[in-house]
Amino acid sequence: MTTALLAYQSGLLLRSQRWLAPVVLYAAVLAVGLQGGQPVLDSLGYAAAGLLPAGAWLARICVSNESSAARGCTAAATGPWRAHFASLLTALLATALLGALATLFVALLADGVSTGHRVRIAVLPAAGAGLLAAWTCALAGTAVGALTTWPVIRGTGAGVAALLLGTLLTLVAPGSPARSAVTALITGSQRGEIPLPALPFLGAVVLAGACAAAACALASRR
Repeated sequence: MTTALLAYQSGLLLRSQRWLAPVVLYAAVLAVGLQGGQPVLDSLGYAAAGLLPAGAWLARICVSNESSAARGCTAAATGPWRAHFASLLTALLATALLGALATLFVALLADGVSTGHRVRIAVLPAAGAGLLAAWTCALAGTAVGALTTWPVIRGTGAGVAALLLGTLLTLVAPGSPARSAVTALITGSQRGEIPLPALPFLGAVVLAGACAAAACALASRR
């Protein structure tokens, strides 16, 4: 049932072409902020941070892709909780794929050096750390998207405002998994060491799971 729902939600996302806006915006952010020869860990941190708002936007898109009538039919056939969870999981997988592609792009473009070009940095392990940070931001972005769209917030204007504020807070708030992962990459670049942002990733898994569970529970009631 879950596989069928994921295939259905993925098809909706691809056919709607609404994914183009966040993906093109993210690509533009990378094109503006990244240049060849920059330190690899700094570049990976920048790419990971930019992925968070894209993930939140994709979550909002996936949740709102269906009309009210279609959503009701899907919920009646599979259960409201499963239907809503499938839309959020589709957004997360799409964001994770986008983060993996961005990590590969940065690994090919950036230079394997620390900040100030003082220490050599192995690109492959750095890319692994950058991928973990990107997936941390993808999870955090999905969590923000889950809490700033239907059924938590019904109005479009209020939802978009909450999404922007939630994205900003998730990037700058102390203790945020996304902030911790990005900071680990930047600090590692300054020290000439490759970090392993495993704890921020696990924190993001817990955060995304809790936010998704809350949104799905509320979807079952509404």
